[in-house]
Amino acid sequence: MNPYDETAPAPEERIVGAAAEGDDQAVEAALRPKDLGEFIGQEKVRQQLDLVLRAARQRGATADHVLLSGAPGLGKTTLSMIIAAEMNAPIRITSGPAIQHAGDLAAILSSLQEGEILFLDEIHRMSRPAEEMLYMAMEDFRVDVIVGKGPGATAIPLDLPPFTLVGATTRAGLLPPPLRDRFGFTAHMEFYGPRELERVVVRSAGLLDVEIDPAGAAEIAGRSRGTPRIANRLLRRVRDYAQVKADGVVTREIAATALGVYEVDGRGLDRLDRAVLEALLKLFGGGPVGLSTLAVAVGEERETVEEVAEPFLVREGLLARTPRGRVATPAAWAHLGLVPPQVAGPVSGADQAGSGQQGLFGT
Repeated sequence: MNPYDETAPAPEERIVGAAAEGDDQAVEAALRPKDLGEFIGQEKVRQQLDLVLRAARQRGATADHVLLSGAPGLGKTTLSMIIAAEMNAPIRITSGPAIQHAGDLAAILSSLQEGEILFLDEIHRMSRPAEEMLYMAMEDFRVDVIVGKGPGATAIPLDLPPFTLVGATTRAGLLPPPLRDRFGFTAHMEFYGPRELERVVVRSAGLLDVEIDPAGAAEIAGRSRGTPRIANRLLRRVRDYAQVKADGVVTREIAATALGVYEVDGRGLDRLDRAVLEALLKLFGGGPVGLSTLAVAVGEERETVEEVAEPFLVREGLLARTPRGRVATPAAWAHLGLVPPQVAGPVSGADQAGSGQQGLFGT
């Protein structure tokens, strides 16, 4: 299962969900940085991409095709728009699920302008016929359009203007090698550290005209699961609370109280995450327990627990997946303030004799 699948089932709209939901897309458009200088975090990716784009501009050529991989909410779409801005080129945005036939892709490619950026989100979900057409388009800037059916079908070659494909995926391992090898530059987006997220929160607060102190920004960053999209969403919810319940200034106390109202704890766990941990610890003594049993215990679907709750719990070191089932870690007991059950030590010979049990050789 994919822990970062944006189509994974969810029991409800989660404030700590990494997928763009509701009004997120409109707000993100206003908060997105416009160039690499404004982009926060992903230092290695930024430096490498800056070299690629500068070299292309100096040559007066289109940039190499770019593949961006990583979890949702880390800035793949933002970087694609920055690439277009840095190259002073228009951008066409589509997604893999929207391209179900080779003809769909041919229509898009044939209408591209020279130097245009084609952003293909969730590229691993594109249909196989379209994927095979993309091989030739990326390498030779040419596609073969099939006219007719059956024995009378003919292939008409269609030359394409040079363009740059920017592919984004949460599952780079699903891309076939022939497609992956045609990208001139590949980058993996990492989760953000607390300091980087603090900078994201402070920048977004300025754009949203929210007064926030450093401690308030740190409190929001610490509960944002290493994801800028979640940090911006939490900031908006804290802003609402500060506006209604306080004087509008976001402090550490206001941020902590506001996020407590939305059931987001100090490590970024929400109601579902804690329900999974509490069931694992209180009902099953920390495990191991099977996934289906755990899902029934929390009243959710198996897929919801596996694909929505577990990835973050595993990444935080609160839960482990083992061949025997799910097991809580010592950090999970500590986080919920519970004491793990005592593990029985080895039975001594005297205890064994006193209990009436025979030894290994019956003595």
